Amino acid sequence: MKNPVVVAIISAVVTVFVLLILLVMLMPMIGPRFLHPMMMASEGMHAQNQPQGLDTATTKPSDAGNFVLGWASESGSVPLNQIHSWVVTVIMADGTPVEDAIIVVDGGMPQHGHGLPTQPQVTQYLGNGQYLVEGLRFQMPGWWEVRFGVTSDNTTDSVTFNLVME
Repeated sequence: MKNPVVVAIISAVVTVFVLLILLVMLMPMIGPRFLHPMMMASEGMHAQNQPQGLDTATTKPSDAGNFVLGWASESGSVPLNQIHSWVVTVIMADGTPVEDAIIVVDGGMPQHGHGLPTQPQVTQYLGNGQYLVEGLRFQMPGWWEVRFGVTSDNTTDSVTFNLVME
C-alpha cells in the first residue's frame, strides 16, 4: 500500500505543474489585461495621459544644436501596429546636408516604461542628408518617443521626437 503523504505530495506537484502549463498557454490572451492594465485602456485614456504641451514637431534641432533632424513616414502617415519606414533628414545648423553619418535609433513609451518592440535602424543613405530608417513599429496607442543619436565628423548629438499614436 502507498504512503498517503507521498501520494498527496505527488498529486500537489502534478496539479501545480498542470496549472503552470495552463497559465503559460493562456498568457497571450489574458496576460495584457492583468499584467499591464494600460494596454487595455481606451484611446481616450491614452490622450489624457500624455504631458501637457507635448512638442510633436517632426523637425527639431539636436540637443546641443549641432544638427537639425526631420523625419517623414514613407507611407505619408504613421500606422499603428505595422512595421514601416521613415526618411530622416540630417543637416548641419547652417543647412548643409550631413553625409555618411552614423545614426542610432531608440525609443519607447516613457509612461509605460518599455522600449520599442522592434530594433529600427538606418539601412540606406539616400543622398542630400537623407537616411532610410526601417523597422519602426508602434504597437499601441499613446505617447511614444523616438530618439536619434547622430555622429558625423567626430561630432555626436541627439534629438528626441514625440509622437502620439491614436
